[in-house]
Amino acid sequence: MAGSIGSLSATKLFCGGTPRLSQPLPLTIQDPECSLVAMIIQCACTISRIYDRDGLTLGEFVKGDMYIRDLKNTKGHISGLTGGEWNPKSKETILTSSEDGSIRLWDVSDFKSQKQVIKPKLVRPMRIPVTSCAWDHEGKRIVGGIGDGSIQLWTIKTGWGSRPDIHVEKTHTEDITGVKFSTDGQILLSRSMDSTLKIWDLRKMKTPLKVFEDLPNHYAETNAAFSPDEQLIVTGTSIEKDGDNGGLLCFFDRKKLELVSKVGISPHYSVIRCLWHPRINQVFATVGDKKEGGSHILYDPSISQRGALVCVGRAPRKKSVDDFEVQPVIHNPHALPLFRDQPSRKRQREKILKDPLKSHKPEAPVNGPGYGGRVGTSKGSLLTLYLLKEGGLIKETWMDEDPREAILKYADAAEKDPKFIAPAYSQTQPKPVFAESDSDNEEK
Repeated sequence: MAGSIGSLSATKLFCGGTPRLSQPLPLTIQDPECSLVAMIIQCACTISRIYDRDGLTLGEFVKGDMYIRDLKNTKGHISGLTGGEWNPKSKETILTSSEDGSIRLWDVSDFKSQKQVIKPKLVRPMRIPVTSCAWDHEGKRIVGGIGDGSIQLWTIKTGWGSRPDIHVEKTHTEDITGVKFSTDGQILLSRSMDSTLKIWDLRKMKTPLKVFEDLPNHYAETNAAFSPDEQLIVTGTSIEKDGDNGGLLCFFDRKKLELVSKVGISPHYSVIRCLWHPRINQVFATVGDKKEGGSHILYDPSISQRGALVCVGRAPRKKSVDDFEVQPVIHNPHALPLFRDQPSRKRQREKILKDPLKSHKPEAPVNGPGYGGRVGTSKGSLLTLYLLKEGGLIKETWMDEDPREAILKYADAAEKDPKFIAPAYSQTQPKPVFAESDSDNEEK
């Protein structure tokens, strides 16, 4: 979110955030009264979030269970969202469409429940995404662009359901990226990735009134909009790989059904979405590609009001020498105990656990190969030991020896050359005197 105080070149963000799972945000929709809430439609995500104008999250709608096949029994969308719009007459109701093939109505006052689930009419029982949706000006009709190229319209009335009141098949050969009602409820616009913009008369939906071709569209969010007096229709175009034209805003006359003007917006980026604001009479256009994007504002100083005019009329504030401030340097800030930050108990406990002495961590048992009854010692590799044993070069006979006989081998050497006890008594008691055994007396 950016503020509009100062010049456009000096406009800075006053609030920002990271989208869920770092996914792109193709749609950000303001409520009809432009008051405190705005809806974020997040691509490749099954839920939408509601933020206030300060960027604080007011809530998010629930996600449906992907293992339930009937979409009417799920609590929310189970696939990525493709579009959404506020009810123009009630800021408590929101309309969303999804790749799971459903359109849902939500109540902002209760994020955990949905008001209505609409399943479009299909020729075969399968899931086809709903690529776009919109309300009419009175908030009584809903239109949806379906992935099979059809346009379906529902009228909100008592006992209404998923059966559409108007169903037109094969309106476009590619995905329908945007639909828009006129204020009088007689004209419907449809923008598609087949590089066309079609104008429909809702009273005769068999054939379009006019088809404007050669309008490249490579983005699923490209839309079409009306001017405030609804005498003009505007839409954006995408950049072709081999084309010389950049992103354009194309204006068409509603009555004459002809092209009025083409305005170049960006030489290197495609124009994705556009909006003609009815109050300030300014055109907003978003541009970008797969990596980055931006926004442009078109205005007329004679007929536009506020908005960009507030920013353009003010030059950015120049920096003065008095604004310079030397940052103080702090030497040894933790020398005094009074200013020393005491670590928390959690950090102290984590530090003690890392020290094996303070944590009294027992030594781990030694494991691995060994030799001669000791782990960790060997005369060579295991392969070398195996080959020596097989060749008879290493003979381990200690398992076949008698322990008593092995000790008595050193009896004669110990008697001739004593080293431990006998030398201590060689002068005072050359002949050893042993104590008499009391075992005989005890037996008696």
